Order: sequence, then C-alpha cells, then structure tokens
Amino acid sequence: AIKDTIDLAGIPTTAACPDFAYIPGESASVVSVLIAAGAIPLGKTNLDQFAKGLVGTRSPYGEGKNSFNPEYISGGSSAGSAIATALGQVSFALGTDTAGSGRVPAVLNNLVGHKPTRGLLSTRGVVPACRTLDCVSIFALSCDDATTLLDIAAWYDAADPYSRPNIFSNRQRYFNTDDPGRFRFGVPLELDFQHDIETQALFNDSVRRLQALGGEVVSLDFSPFLETARLLYEGPWVSERALATREVDRASMLPVIRQILASAEGKTAEDAFAAQYRLAALKRQCDAQLLDLDFVLTPTCPRFYTRAEMAEQPLLNNSLLGTYTNFVNLLDYCATAVPVGFTNCGVPWGVTLFSAAFEDI
Repeated sequence: AIKDTIDLAGIPTTAACPDFAYIPGESASVVSVLIAAGAIPLGKTNLDQFAKGLVGTRSPYGEGKNSFNPEYISGGSSAGSAIATALGQVSFALGTDTAGSGRVPAVLNNLVGHKPTRGLLSTRGVVPACRTLDCVSIFALSCDDATTLLDIAAWYDAADPYSRPNIFSNRQRYFNTDDPGRFRFGVPLELDFQHDIETQALFNDSVRRLQALGGEVVSLDFSPFLETARLLYEGPWVSERALATREVDRASMLPVIRQILASAEGKTAEDAFAAQYRLAALKRQCDAQLLDLDFVLTPTCPRFYTRAEMAEQPLLNNSLLGTYTNFVNLLDYCATAVPVGFTNCGVPWGVTLFSAAFEDI
C-alpha cells in the first residue's frame, strides 16, 4: 500500500485534498524500485491532509481509526498505510515521515515503523511536506521485513537532489543473533508520559528486557533533543511547510491545516538563519551524547488519545504526540519504532530506537 502523497502511475495522488488531486504519468522513484523487485501495489492510503499531523483524523475522506480499538486514533499522518498493514490487507506499506508520521502510527497499530536516514529512499515523486527533511518510511510486520525492504528500496536516485547512496556498512549482512552481546544504549534522564502509568510501565519493561540481553543503560541529558524538537513547528521550518503548498488554495484545506500554515506568517529570512545556527549548536550537543552508544531508547509517543480527545485539543495533543519524534530528522538521525505491548483499552504502544545517520541496520 502507498501513502497518498507518493505517486503511483495512473492513479490519482490527492494528499487528502480533492482540489489538489492530479494523475501522475510515472510512479515515484521508490515505488518503481519496489515494483521492479516484485512488489505488487494494491492501492493508495488515507492520511492527515498534506501529511500535516500525527493523528490520522485530518482528512476529508474520513478519520483513521485505530485497528485494535476504533475509538482511538490510528496515529498519522501515514494513517491508512499503518491500518492496511495491521489489518492484513497488505504485506507492507510505504508512508512518509517528517516529524514522526511513520513511527507513531506504526506502534499504535502493532507494527514496525522504520524512518530511514534522510535521502536513503528517494523522495522524487513524493508530495513534499518539508522537502529538506522528508523521508519515505516503511511499515512492516517484523524487523526482518523492514530490513529487507530497506535494502531493496535504498537506491541512489541521481535525479533526486536529496538522494544519498547507502554506504556498505549500512547494508544487510544477516548478522542478527539471539545473543547480541554487550551494548550500550541511552535513556533520557527524565521522561514525560503525560501521567500515563501504562505506557510508562511498558517503557520500563523495555529497558529491563534490553538489559537482560546485555545492554548497559546510560542516562542522557535530553534537553538539547527536546529543544531541537520545538524548532520544527515553533521555528521557521513551518515556513517550509507553507512553501510546499503555496500553489494550493487555502480555502480547499481543512481548518486545522490552515491554522498550522498560518503560523508561518511573519517568519523572516533572519529567523531561518538564526534557527539553523541554533540547530547546528544543538546537533553538536546531541551528537556528543551518541558517540559511545549503540542507540538511544525513547517512548515513540508519551501516550495516545481517543478520537474525541483529539477533536477537543487538536493542536496541543498533536504536539504532545511528537515529543520524542520531532527532533530526529532535524538532527539527521535514523529511527525504528517497535511495538512492545498492549494497554488495557486494547491499543498497542511502542518504543523507538534511534541513532546517527547510516546506522539503520
């Protein structure tokens, strides 16, 4: 299944906005590579309009519903791709991930969601959200499937100015084992679960499981990561989102999408450069903490919400969902979200493992 911001030749691409729809003459680069390898595209999937949201409820084609409990959100923006995979309609699906859109819906639907290193999967033929940050993501039923698909799809596209070749050390070599040996992983010194004791317990269990496998926990000062996350929507990068849709009549967009884009008004070139300078300083701080670690473990999202709760607080709750995802692309990291258990309402939840660029495998 293919998120409906990714072109499939002869099939409309809508980005969940009927007035925007067009029929592409050729498939997106990543779709063509997978088809050439034997993949069979079955259809396009619903999403938060123009990939703006982590909830799955922002679409004129209907709200995404959690595949285990429809009273709850599916997560987004790649809602339909996660749902189709979780329901067994497809073997795997493509989404996109700029702020967590390929990770949040993965764990809320009991899937593996891999957000590759930026540029590993070509974004040519993908409707941009933030073109400098966008990634095509993978929804799969297992880590082995995600690894195989990444290996196939990580094809250098010379026609995509943001494409990057996959280095040899980042390629699958079947070295996985039930006994990984000693490893070191970071855990934020302080974590915010928004008072959800169930997700906090699942996270603590995950830490203990990794320790039982030979992992050594290293506490991290997570403040520079969280400050980076705030730059994505509070800083000038929201202007890049506005740029991506500048040819689209705002009147054809959902009110919440118009509200997000309106926050770009008043941002200046000086703001953009100042934010880039601050990002460079924050990245230096974050990179320094990753140096002696194999990966960092965080919640994928602190908690999750019913669709009714999301309707009451659409912007605030969406922001909270991105607490531990928004910084990853800005810092040029890769991340894999994995489910770790179910909550009492029946909705699954999961953690994320992230590391530096080209540490995907």
